[in-house]
Amino acid sequence: MALRAVGRRATTGSITVLGDLAQATTPWGARDWGVALGHLGKPDAAVTELTEGFRVPGAVIEYAARLLPAIAPGLTAPRSVRHSRGDLDLRLVPDPLRALAAAATEAAAREGTVGVIVADAQLTAVRRALGAIPYTELGQASTTEAFESHLDLVPSSLAKGLEFDHVLLVDPGAIVAAEADELTGWRRLYVALTRAVTSLVVLHDGNLPEPLL
Repeated sequence: MALRAVGRRATTGSITVLGDLAQATTPWGARDWGVALGHLGKPDAAVTELTEGFRVPGAVIEYAARLLPAIAPGLTAPRSVRHSRGDLDLRLVPDPLRALAAAATEAAAREGTVGVIVADAQLTAVRRALGAIPYTELGQASTTEAFESHLDLVPSSLAKGLEFDHVLLVDPGAIVAAEADELTGWRRLYVALTRAVTSLVVLHDGNLPEPLL
């Protein structure tokens, strides 16, 4: 219905529709451009696939793209055009929550913004794990003075559309398990993995989707 509403408002003009099928995390999200164009009333419109990007560094986007054959099999893997490969650090730990405080302290010492992305269901446990480390939590009223911390705690359900210089992603398995089905969980994880502009640290206990192992 959203697509049809847009189509009705563009019957006499031109329109460019941009989107990423791999980030469709709602039951009504588009799974195919042909279907989407049909709802727009333009089934014969031209489709151009954008495969080069500058926001996410190469090491990070290539890792996240391992999920594409499962979550969006028709898409070509993207390629970063940036000269810097960025930093990708996959840390296998016995307990991601217990390892969080040290990793967050390390990340917060770097220049730039830091996003700690976690499954919504783990927010309470993550708050305890962060302890006295200053942070602000997206979606909640902040008790931290402005600019006191550049570390944001981000529920995975709110990560889409955001970007941070550095991302600390906690327990990918929990992010996947929080969704109604595995495919949606993998897509949510793809969104979370691609929020980093400079570096990505993944704290995991080995519970990763098969394409990422």
